[in-house]
Amino acid sequence: MENCCNNKNDSTLQADAEEIIAVAGKEKAIPILQEIQKKKGYIPEALLREISSLTKIAVSDFYGVATFYSQFRFTPLGKYVIKLCNGTACFVSGADILYDTLCDFLKIKNSETTKDALFTLETVACLGCCSLAPVVMIGDRVYAKQTPDSIKELLNGIIISEPCDKSSGARL
Repeated sequence: MENCCNNKNDSTLQADAEEIIAVAGKEKAIPILQEIQKKKGYIPEALLREISSLTKIAVSDFYGVATFYSQFRFTPLGKYVIKLCNGTACFVSGADILYDTLCDFLKIKNSETTKDALFTLETVACLGCCSLAPVVMIGDRVYAKQTPDSIKELLNGIIISEPCDKSSGARL
């Protein structure tokens, strides 16, 4: 797991840990993990280790809980989370082809985030939009009847709309 907090000084890390413990308590791993993820968007290793030292809950206990429940993440999400429906209606309508297209286009697989942290790809069991299959959800917006060409066009539109650093040309 990546140590995201190396650039934080120890006092900032301790302050973050104390704030999380003040909200979640220091007795049970699940509320603490939920509060970390609520505050940070994922579970940074350095913060988890700091909380472990303050609560006396073993890091291995935190990992045991966090790896058991799918709600917990150890890596940050991209700015745009793409949820590809893999339910029966979507699957028979070409969700597998869309998955391959997304993986090729973004250079990631399921549950991964692009290197620029712009996109995270997640396959989901069903989005409840069967009559619109195959469906992709980006953020809270549903995109119906997607094809490989339409999904690439959609993503290119998002990429183009992202601000750039004029000096380097890199996306911000």
